[in-house]
Parts: sequence; structure tokens; C-alpha cells
Amino acid sequence: MQFNHYSMHGAHLAADLANLERNTPAHLVRAVLRGHAVVETELDNDAARTDLLRWADRLDACFGLPADDRLYGLVNALLAESTGSPYISAHDGRPHLHYRLPDSGVVARIKAITSSGLAQVICGGGADRLGRCERARCEVAFVDVSRNGRRSYCSVRCANTAAVARHRATAAEMADPAPLRDVRSHHRDSLPSGHR
Repeated sequence: MQFNHYSMHGAHLAADLANLERNTPAHLVRAVLRGHAVVETELDNDAARTDLLRWADRLDACFGLPADDRLYGLVNALLAESTGSPYISAHDGRPHLHYRLPDSGVVARIKAITSSGLAQVICGGGADRLGRCERARCEVAFVDVSRNGRRSYCSVRCANTAAVARHRATAAEMADPAPLRDVRSHHRDSLPSGHR
């Protein structure tokens, strides 16, 4: 599956925001935004940061769900609240869609970018591309851009940790202290008395 940069930008930003805690300090929120080339990262005040983190909670609810009406309803509600009339912009030399006017506040633009990014991934690649890490005690949200769309973990580290845990569980099961029967003695005991 090939995704274009602009649709993926919003989805990846949505995943990173979804992974923030509700009490994340403003400087860390700004760092996440800068990491996604959101140049206007100054959040006006605590109310703007709180609004963005509440939005992040709503984004978080969209990851790891099956493709069904519940997921579509969540994303449609985000789209209805955040997007205006889409328009084509070529401010960076390449035409692409914008979902909010440039004079909208930074939080309004982030809401539009993230909700439309989720919608484009669902429609272009499938809902299972909005994943949640399957390692025990890790619930990180991620966007699966792998060729086959079968990614199960947020990182190589989590995949390796889960593989080691599976290996150790198998090894422990194999080394169970319950005594194994000696096949020869079992066989010998089952023979008639004249054939031992």
C-alpha cells in the first residue's frame, strides 16, 4: 500500500498526539508538533493546550478498533467538528488539500489535519492500519505503513520484547518439573510377563 506524504502527515501526527498523557507539559506538546513540521507551535494559553490534549484523547479512541460503524462514527464526528470546505493549496510547490483556512488557529488546523489524516488512512488502506501495540503493558498507537499491513507492534523494541517473552514462556513450559515417563520402562511394563 502506498500512501502519499500529505495524508500520512495527519495520521502520524494523530498517533503521536494520541500517545500523549492528559497532563503533558506545553513544551513537550510543542516538541511533538515541531516534529511534524507544525511551525506555529506556540499554544496561546493553557486552554489551547487543554483543548488539544482533549482532542488527543478523542484521536486515541480511533486506534486499534475494527473497521465498523463505531470507528466510522468516531472519525466522522471528528471530521464534522474540525474540517471546513477542503481547498487545494500549493504553498510548498506541490498541490495538496487543506481542510482549514490558514487564518484558523493552530489547534483548529491540527484538528483538521489529524481528523482528515485518519479518514484518508481508513479509506485508502483500511482501519487496521490504525494500530495499537500488542505487547503486554504497551498500548502505543501507531499508523501501519508496512507493505502488507500486518504490523503488530509500535517498535522493533516491543516486537523483540514480545518475542523474548514468548520464547521464555515456551521454554518454561518445556522445562515443566512434572516428570516425563521413560518410554522404554513404560514399553517394558506394558509387555506380557514372558516377553520382558
